[in-house]
Amino acid sequence: MRLPGRKGGDEAQRVPRKDRTGASPVAVGLLAIVALALVTYFGFSKDMPFAHGFRVKAVFESANSIRRNSPVRIAGVNVGKVTGIDRQPGADAAIVTLEVADKALPLHKDATAKIRPRIFLEGNFFVDLQPGTPAAPTIDDGDTLPVSQTAAPVQLDEVLTALQRDTREDLQRTVKALATTLTFKPARADDQSADPSARGESAAESLNDSIRFGARALRGTAIVTDALQGTDPRDLSRLVAGLNRTTEGLSPNEDQLKDLVTNLNTTLAATETEATALRASIRRLGPTLRTADGALDSLNAAFPNTRAFAREILPGVRETAPTIEAGFPWIEQTRALLGPAEFQGLVRELSPATSDLARVIDTSVDLLPELDLVAKCLTRVVLPTGDVRILDGPLSTGVENYKEFWYTMVGLAGEGQNFDGNGQYVRFQTGGGDQTVSLGTTALNRQFGNAIAAPLGTRPRFPGRRPPYNPTTPCFTNRPPDLNAAATGPADGATP
Repeated sequence: MRLPGRKGGDEAQRVPRKDRTGASPVAVGLLAIVALALVTYFGFSKDMPFAHGFRVKAVFESANSIRRNSPVRIAGVNVGKVTGIDRQPGADAAIVTLEVADKALPLHKDATAKIRPRIFLEGNFFVDLQPGTPAAPTIDDGDTLPVSQTAAPVQLDEVLTALQRDTREDLQRTVKALATTLTFKPARADDQSADPSARGESAAESLNDSIRFGARALRGTAIVTDALQGTDPRDLSRLVAGLNRTTEGLSPNEDQLKDLVTNLNTTLAATETEATALRASIRRLGPTLRTADGALDSLNAAFPNTRAFAREILPGVRETAPTIEAGFPWIEQTRALLGPAEFQGLVRELSPATSDLARVIDTSVDLLPELDLVAKCLTRVVLPTGDVRILDGPLSTGVENYKEFWYTMVGLAGEGQNFDGNGQYVRFQTGGGDQTVSLGTTALNRQFGNAIAAPLGTRPRFPGRRPPYNPTTPCFTNRPPDLNAAATGPADGATP
């Protein structure tokens, strides 16, 4: 039988919709959503999840201020990002993995990496990468920069922790005392008792004058200390040990020692007083010796009388032997003092110390000229520069600039206190006004603020490039900089 509206019975019957097979609309929709998300991700990130660029590792003493995805910059241009932070096995250091683009290559063996803070509105830190010198060999993917070629930033709290109030006051007093000591010139009355070569000079000038005698003096001191070692390796140690026992034996007799020192001082003072007469006597000794020949002839003529004198002195000669016998105990004690157990032991104990002292004195020949340059730099350039009062119009403080520096540190210490889990921040309120000021570029867009008055400018003016550094020129040959002569450049961030 045929149904109405149907074709011939030889055609296949229609399959109901609920019995049809094929792709589910829900699955097709989910696949479309996933494909759209992948296209959107790759379009914005421009990064393949299963491939990576050139990677280099850097060892830092501390990586507490860097995070994953922190930017890597060369000359201020983003060239990559931080992809990993791991602890170095067996050491208190961190290994930071940097992934850089092809435009940052090549990187050389002497490349350096420093962790630096980003601008205020960006927050966090970035890795400042220096590719190194072209003369050095290049590094390969996966190589590591050692800790000697990396640097982490010094946190403000570390500086302020080290410079407490008492420390700052002690440092100020030390610098002032050092400056006063080196630049002070004695009064005319006090200067008369000084050596003629040092009259009218400050301590620094006299110290500079003494440098030229230092080489010969230290060389002679080295020879003396070398001779003090003795001939036997333990001569000096035995000398020290014997001297120790000697002082222990003398220490109970403090009153006698005081009298001995007082009498010795009196004797030396009397000898100094009679030094002129003693020198005159020595000069007259020559003619006396020349006349001694005649005196001996006269003595020969008077020899019979001498024999009579000998007979008179014979009783005293007989007492000489008992006198010598009585001196033997003292000789035995002196021999024990100078023996291996006393004086020689002291020499053996001091031998290592004198050897090291000789090497220290020998190396000081090179150190003293460097100290001379440091003293000249401090007295002629650094300290005069720190005492300059900077004239800044209505913002002038009227105090020396080194004081302004420490006042600023105190202010930042108060402004930079912790107020949440993110650490130290300095908070500023720009206020409102009709002067538009650029605040820099964030990750999203450029930020602006309004100021009440137009910015005055930037002082000193930025010359456009870093001034050249000449390490061969001594510091003291430079004139102290004229801080008040610095030119004023345009205000940073100001827009018409």
